[in-house]
Amino acid sequence: MKSLADAAATPPRAEGRALETSHHGRTRRDPYAWLRAENWQEVMHDPSSLAPEIRAQLEAENAWTASVMAGTEALQERLFSEMRGRIKEDDSSVPSPDGPYAYATRYRTGGEHPLLVRTPRGGGEEETLLDGDALAEGRGYFRLGGAGHAPDHRLLYYATDTAGSEFYTIRIRDLATGEDLPDEITDTTGGAVWSPDGRALYYTRLDANHRPRQVFRHVVGEDAAKDELVYEEADAGFFVGVGRTQSRRFVVIDAHDHETSEVWLIDTASPDPKPRLVAPRETGIEYHVEHHGTDLVILTNRDDAEDFKLVTAPVEDPAVANWRDLVPHREGRYVIDAVPYADHLVRLEREDGLPRIVIRRWSDGTEHEISFPEEAYALGVMHGYEYETDEIRFSYSSLTTPARVYDYAIGTGERTLRKEQEVPSGHDPERYVVRRVHAPAPDGETVPISVLMLKDTPRDGSAPCLLYGYGSYGITIPAGFNTNILSLVNRGFVFALAHIRGGRDKGQRWYREGKTAKKLNTFSDFIAAADHLAAERYTAHDRIVAHGGSAGGMLMGAVANMAPERFLAIVAEVPFVDTLATMLDDTLPLTPPEWPEWGNPIERVEDYDLIASYSPYDNVRAQAYPHILALAGLTDPRVTYWEAAKWVARLRNEKTDDNILALKVNMSAGHAGASGRFDRLKEVALVYAFALKVTGLADRE
Repeated sequence: MKSLADAAATPPRAEGRALETSHHGRTRRDPYAWLRAENWQEVMHDPSSLAPEIRAQLEAENAWTASVMAGTEALQERLFSEMRGRIKEDDSSVPSPDGPYAYATRYRTGGEHPLLVRTPRGGGEEETLLDGDALAEGRGYFRLGGAGHAPDHRLLYYATDTAGSEFYTIRIRDLATGEDLPDEITDTTGGAVWSPDGRALYYTRLDANHRPRQVFRHVVGEDAAKDELVYEEADAGFFVGVGRTQSRRFVVIDAHDHETSEVWLIDTASPDPKPRLVAPRETGIEYHVEHHGTDLVILTNRDDAEDFKLVTAPVEDPAVANWRDLVPHREGRYVIDAVPYADHLVRLEREDGLPRIVIRRWSDGTEHEISFPEEAYALGVMHGYEYETDEIRFSYSSLTTPARVYDYAIGTGERTLRKEQEVPSGHDPERYVVRRVHAPAPDGETVPISVLMLKDTPRDGSAPCLLYGYGSYGITIPAGFNTNILSLVNRGFVFALAHIRGGRDKGQRWYREGKTAKKLNTFSDFIAAADHLAAERYTAHDRIVAHGGSAGGMLMGAVANMAPERFLAIVAEVPFVDTLATMLDDTLPLTPPEWPEWGNPIERVEDYDLIASYSPYDNVRAQAYPHILALAGLTDPRVTYWEAAKWVARLRNEKTDDNILALKVNMSAGHAGASGRFDRLKEVALVYAFALKVTGLADRE
């Protein structure tokens, strides 16, 4: 009987080259280190500069993947057509008012990239400010980054990336003529903030190692080489971002790693607008600053407020000694965000795994909340442009409910539905059931799992399951509507989202217990989720396809090593699987800022040993593995292509099974994959076709 991996091509085997490194008296073998391009900074800007022998290896892997997936081309096309059919091709956002105009984004039928448009607030003809399709024409890769109109509505800045490496170039457009000014600012993060007079932009520049370390002020019409350096971060472990308060009075410079932050404010109302420190950084203390009247409004974990609290401080003297509790800390209530408006404070918080919006009136401190009755859902506050308003806008969706945008009248509590996501090919929520189940973890914790399935999918263990997980950086994966996953669920798959430690699904403690010395909880939680779904007969271990990307791809590599028998297959997108080598290389973009997340193996032997114990590449061994599909991007600055390439090379040399092992490297894209909204669906179609192939459902098509 032929195995699923039988194909015409021969699996490419990378040459193993003896290389050993030593740290803290530990010796580490890295036979595929040669796949890391020595000129990786150059490759980020110019993919053609990749060394020929590395390119040949990656192209051989791509050819093998095409061979393995031969016979699924028609299925991939059907999946692509289904997913595209669920997208309203001429979709548009709800216009957001700002002074005399309302601004929005929309797409044209067949278009890959957005158009930025505006209409007069009182009604009138729509004006196209920026045409993403026109800008992308003739380019192999194109992504529109940040864009924003000046306060006087006469200019627009916009940022573009044409390599996938996230080095964005900012340009400025004259909205009266539709022409770009000569200004061109390269190597930025893609975002910027206008000064109140519209004469200058504040932006963050990336250094040669792709780290945002400097904030500059660019005067419109001047040579960018003469831009004023406003702030420079000395610590390579801190990244810098620039934004503004909702009141628009302050430009906010935020320096941070994953556990510590420091904020500087530029008071645009001051005759001498220089950065002023709010509070000096202290390890483990985070704070985020907004503004209302004579006070700053600060979201912080200071004073052991693990799930965060809100304090106020006078604008004129915001030292920590002057911080006063506004919304005190309450254990288990995680305060995610707070947006001050002229008359109200809006905060987004999560308790018992579910989000809600709380509105507080400044005048008397009274509060009321917005919440929903479903078992699992996603909720978000949409900040908008205006500060003096009696309406807020929020988004809502669930695993069965398409995304909705509401305007909420604070005074009356009236909700006005402004938009509901259209599914042109049709969607009936009544066909599906959503469940929130809880898996027992080995240490007694319970891991929430959001489950979506057809009502008639049997609960007898026969259903295949796509089990998704992330579990890092405190990022919570919301249980929101995803039209793509319906292509699997409608074919009988159970879709399960494991809310594992390392995220903030159950508050800050949930994050703390899934990082550094407790990182192994992330992996055991995911395995526990698989065990529980099998025990409850939603699926069976030999029917589970595990799926994760980036740090979630590291999760995939770890559980593949630790519990390969629990999974039929693994899909690892842009996987952070060469964890130890990356954390030992302080020249890479994300390494120093990520030591608080994973540990610093350069400085501490205990961190080295911990990361070495789970780093997927370093723990590959002679055993049977599930079917594996890995995806990577050549110009990815976050998780470099060689992580996936090295991991697959080592797996192919060590594994003892005949299961599929395939790597697809997008040779013209980075971390986010293909840039166009439809081109990206082709990558999703490949993943889903793989899931259907290994579960035996592809043949039923």
